[in-house]
Amino acid sequence: MVGFLEALGARAPIVQAPMAGAGGPALAIAAMQGGAVGSLPCAMLMPAQLAAQVAEVRAGAHGPLNLNFFCHHLPEPAPDDSAWRALLAPYYAEERVAPGPPPPLRRPFDAALCEAVEAARPEIVSFHFGLPEDALLARVRGTGARIFGNATTPEEMRWLAARGVDAVIAQGAGAGGHSGWFLGGAHRPVPLAELLAETIATPVIAAGGIVTGADVARALAAGAVAVQIGTAFLATPESSIAAPFRALLGTEAATAFTNLFSGREAQGIVNRLMRELGPIRGEVPAFPYGSNALAPLRAHAETDGRGDYSPLWAGTGVARVRAMGAAALVARLVEELASACDD
Repeated sequence: MVGFLEALGARAPIVQAPMAGAGGPALAIAAMQGGAVGSLPCAMLMPAQLAAQVAEVRAGAHGPLNLNFFCHHLPEPAPDDSAWRALLAPYYAEERVAPGPPPPLRRPFDAALCEAVEAARPEIVSFHFGLPEDALLARVRGTGARIFGNATTPEEMRWLAARGVDAVIAQGAGAGGHSGWFLGGAHRPVPLAELLAETIATPVIAAGGIVTGADVARALAAGAVAVQIGTAFLATPESSIAAPFRALLGTEAATAFTNLFSGREAQGIVNRLMRELGPIRGEVPAFPYGSNALAPLRAHAETDGRGDYSPLWAGTGVARVRAMGAAALVARLVEELASACDD
């Protein structure tokens, strides 16, 4: 029987996760060459940049491409960040940097990006933090793209299924990066096994803590039609992470959910800022404004070869990643999956 992703042109039941700051055309191309679905993180791209990256991927690989967007709501007016800047003042003094102009904000999916999707015509469009407004969603459907929604709770899985998405990405507590939660008042990490136990008619793609082919086999045995993998791709040469971040991969580095770097909970490797301030602070302004005050500190430290103020997004499988090319990683995962299924 043809698998869910195979029907879209993939050779492996694997989606390479769209990781802003780590992923881009090079990673998507290599993952697609290995047989996985390649993904581009588009939440920080302008339409012209999106078009250029899609063209680069299409020139470098054949296969299904996923474009990923955020559907958050921008607070109006912009939140006051004076308490957050006051908390960071000792770091500004220590690093001898001054607060600068805010960097470009992560923008929610809008009409301009929708027009870019209509021109690009990807096989898959995935959304984080819910779904866009109905009119935009209808336009995306009109391109023929399959629509994937991200869920972090059983309630969100049911919500997405009721709105007719083609697949639900079940993002378990082991996943790195921003938790896509969008229903309910407080973030509650839910184990992947609990999400996979939820019965919905819509196909489910498992995400979170999946690093080896044996992990893939367990997710498929639990009812997933495919998996989405991010952390395992961080150690590939095609990822764009900095050397200090790369050096932590394959180690016993601890991870935690933190709101320090953006204003929303996201899981990453614990660094200096998280250790000294604690991973969650009420002073951080709402997403996506939390990153503004950190920008000069992050830039200065990264120039110095340090990740003290940088988001080191990674999941709980960080100690088990293997350093190899992305195409080779997909091949290894498929081999391990076949072996696990034979046992």
